[in-house]
Amino acid sequence: MNAALPAEMQAVVVKGPENYVLETVPTPTPGETDMIIKIDAVGICASDLKCYHGAAKFWGDENRPQWAESERIAGHEIAGTIVTANEESLAAHSEGKPYQLAVGDRIVIEQIAPCGTCRYCIRGEYWMCGPHDMFGFKKWDGGMAEYMLVPSLARVHKISKDVPPQHAAFAEPLSCALHAVERGNIKFEDVVVIAGAGPIGLSALIGVRQKNPLKIVALDMSDDKLALAKKLGADEVINIKNEDAVQKIKDMTDGYGADVYIECTGHPSAVPQGLNLLRKLGTYVEYSVFGSDVTVDWSIISDDKELNVLGAHLGPHTWPTAVKIIESGVLPLDEICTHQFPLDQFQAGLDTVADSQGDSIKCSIVPGLTEAVNQLAK
Repeated sequence: MNAALPAEMQAVVVKGPENYVLETVPTPTPGETDMIIKIDAVGICASDLKCYHGAAKFWGDENRPQWAESERIAGHEIAGTIVTANEESLAAHSEGKPYQLAVGDRIVIEQIAPCGTCRYCIRGEYWMCGPHDMFGFKKWDGGMAEYMLVPSLARVHKISKDVPPQHAAFAEPLSCALHAVERGNIKFEDVVVIAGAGPIGLSALIGVRQKNPLKIVALDMSDDKLALAKKLGADEVINIKNEDAVQKIKDMTDGYGADVYIECTGHPSAVPQGLNLLRKLGTYVEYSVFGSDVTVDWSIISDDKELNVLGAHLGPHTWPTAVKIIESGVLPLDEICTHQFPLDQFQAGLDTVADSQGDSIKCSIVPGLTEAVNQLAK
C-alpha cells in the first residue's frame, strides 16, 4: 500500500562550491514508471567532498566544461525504502532480477541513470553512458533528503531491511571497488598493493581478498586504519608516513616490485608511488577522483616498464555481489561505517570527511537520526 507523503520535505541543495544549504522543498511526485523512496541512509563520498570544494572535474576549468549542476539535491550513495510505486514501476524495476519488488522493500541504487540510447548504453556499457546523468550531480536529485524520486532509468537492487541503513548504503562504494578489483585481472601468484585504507581502499581490499592472491599489501598513514585493513585480510601493512613503501615492496618481491597496484587515495603523490613500486609489465588501476592535476614521468609507463594502466569507474555488474557480501554479515561494518549524522547536520558530516587527521572512515547521513553517532566511541 502506497504511503501518504507530506507536501514538503527537508533536503540538502547544492548552490555551488562550498555552498550547500538545507532547504524545505516540494516532495517529489512520481510519473507512471517512477518510484518514491524514503531515504534510510546516504553515504558521504570523497567525490561529494571534491564537488563541495569546487574541483574542476565537477565545476569545469579551461580544459573541461562544468558537469555538476546547481540547485540539485546532493547524495549518490543511497539506501531507501519504497513508499510509493504502482505495479508497472515495480515490474519495470524487477525485470531480470531474482525477486519481485514491492512497496516496503529496501533498495540501493546505482549512481548513474543511464539513458539507454547512446552508443555506450546500446553496447551494454551503461556505466559509461554518454549523457552521464547521475544522482546528486546531474539531472536527478540525490539522497540527501527525506524522500527521493527513483526514475524508470535507474538501476536498483533489493537489500535486506535487517541490515542497518548506513551499512546498506555502503553497497555503493563496495560495488565500485569490486569493479576496480576486476579491472586488475588479479592472479593467484600476484602481490597486490592497495593504496589507501579509507572506504574505497578497504572495499578494494575486501574484493582482492575474495581473489586470494599470493599477498595483499595495504598502504596508509593511519595505524588504526591499517589495523582494520589487517582485520579485513591484508597480509602486510605499511605506514607510508614512517616507512619507504617502494623499498619495502621491492624487498618483499626479490627486487622486482608488485604485480598489481590499486590507487584508492585520490592524493597526487600516490600515482608516482604506484608507478615506482610496480614491476615491469605490472598493472596499475586508478580508481580515485582527484581534486587537482597529477604530473608523472610517463616514460616509466612506456619505455621503463611497459605497464598496463587501467581506469575504473562506477560498479557495473558488481552490485549483487556487494549486496550479498553486506547481507552475509562477515564484514565488521560497524568499524567501517564509523560516523552517522542527521540530515540537519550534513555540514558536520562533510567536515568530518574532510578532516584527514580524524578517526572517521565512512560517514553517512541518516535522516531518521536526531543526533550524530560516532560508532568508534561506542
